[in-house]
Amino acid sequence: MSFTITTTSEELVSSEDRAVARHHLMCATGAGFEHDRRRILELVDEHPDIAVRTCRPGHLTGSAFVVDPSRNACLLLFHTKLQRWLQPGGHADGDTNLANVALREAQEETGITGLHVVTPAIDVDIHEVDPPNEDAHLHLDVRYLVIAPAGSEPVGNHESQALKWVTAEELASFDLDDGTHRMAAAGFAAAKTLHH
Repeated sequence: MSFTITTTSEELVSSEDRAVARHHLMCATGAGFEHDRRRILELVDEHPDIAVRTCRPGHLTGSAFVVDPSRNACLLLFHTKLQRWLQPGGHADGDTNLANVALREAQEETGITGLHVVTPAIDVDIHEVDPPNEDAHLHLDVRYLVIAPAGSEPVGNHESQALKWVTAEELASFDLDDGTHRMAAAGFAAAKTLHH
């Protein structure tokens, strides 16, 4: 599979068209997520408001597996609400261009300038979240590799309590779910195919 660093703003235009979300889901490449992809596609077809955070049983989210190739490391954040180590990411908030969502969330949550999103998506995952003061619901997550400039230092925001560069070998010491490990393996493999 060929991965491309997205460099033009035309590819990252916000959209409300569910067909754009379907395209991103259909183009996602990798293994181990076909069941989740099929279920998300069904929900996209069933719910006109699938990109809005109030949609239930869940809604679209975009995640960024941020890699600094010079360190051969990914960036994890300790999420304030969920009290877990996670990749940057968040709600689509009406935007069905999920590559744009992933890049926006990575910029907001890491404070790193010069990030570049890579397409197609490297992973698709459905997971339940149960944040304080909200009902439990599903995040229908489309996950992208995002490349950070060499030597980047993150600056977190209110959504995280810590940010840490982690090598593939160090990931085993973090309490991460199977989907996050699957994404990390795909992300590190995709990063190696790119020419920086």
